[in-house]
Amino acid sequence: MRTALVIGTGLIGTSAALALAGRGVTVHLVDHDPDQARTAAALGAGTDEAPEGRVDLAVIAVPPAHVAATLAEALRGGIARACIDVASVKGGPRRELLALGCDLSSYIGTHPMAGKERSGPLAATADLFEGRPWVLTPTRDTDTEVLNLALELVALCRAVPVVMDADAHDRAVALVSHTPQLVSSMVAARLEEADETAVRLCGQGIRDVTRIAASDPRMWVEILSANPGPVADVLSGIAADLDETVRALRSLESADEDKRRGGAAGIEDVLRRGNAGRVRVPGKHGAAPATYEIVAVLLSDEPGGLARLFADAGRAGVNIEDVRIEHATGQQAGLVQLMVEPAAAPGLTAALRERGWSIRQ
Repeated sequence: MRTALVIGTGLIGTSAALALAGRGVTVHLVDHDPDQARTAAALGAGTDEAPEGRVDLAVIAVPPAHVAATLAEALRGGIARACIDVASVKGGPRRELLALGCDLSSYIGTHPMAGKERSGPLAATADLFEGRPWVLTPTRDTDTEVLNLALELVALCRAVPVVMDADAHDRAVALVSHTPQLVSSMVAARLEEADETAVRLCGQGIRDVTRIAASDPRMWVEILSANPGPVADVLSGIAADLDETVRALRSLESADEDKRRGGAAGIEDVLRRGNAGRVRVPGKHGAAPATYEIVAVLLSDEPGGLARLFADAGRAGVNIEDVRIEHATGQQAGLVQLMVEPAAAPGLTAALRERGWSIRQ
């Protein structure tokens, strides 16, 4: 691939452009807002000048509602040897293109499974897709050259290609992406009118659950409007679990011992099913989830503190598998949870204590 045209210079489009430009591809940028395209160009994502002829690959990175129309125009205009889109829904755009009578041999639907709570070119990074799944949805109509160009794009962005059927993809993202967004927003919405005293008690659990609730509502209305049926199906199952959980909790309030036992059994059932589902979430590097020991270190909020902690862990010869930070309310300090292999935890704890760190049990 020598040339590419990125249509839509938001987070995903600009990130893909940055990755391609950084690996020697000549990238042309187009957006309905010329200022946004100029911003992406200023960041090093390419040029906002139009290509002189046909490019190797056109990447359609516009909002879901405009994907099919933009693709149809690109395909009919023959602007590229291959056209892809990066929308988070795949079945709908393809059906729209078929209804418009488009030749889909030079098109393949794709979806990089990466993003941020912030949008726009200023949020873009060249490494956004590194190590992340990038779904490709080829059909029997897809030319081999088109599939190869899409795979080259994925490789240049250092993502991991995953081939799926378009409708299977839409059901999958309804479960693992679209529904979590709504559930996170629903939980966060409970905080809007909450008493300030309650809000000040927020810990890491509520921060974890509500992190993605900070996402752009307008963007998510567009995404959910393109995949409403599969998301509604998942939410229906969650609603049934909620109804059962509410009944179980009400039973725990009863004076009847049998009802209380039944309520406890109902709560235990949903918690155990949650355990079983959580175990299926891929762990580090996509491997099976691993069990780590947590070494919790009290850290003052001061420049260089986290770097010194990591350096001391390195001197102890311990690899930090993962890390979380829980910020203390009303204090300039936080609790850093270092996740390490169980066998390494005692030695790391001892080494950090020797270097003056406060370890919390």
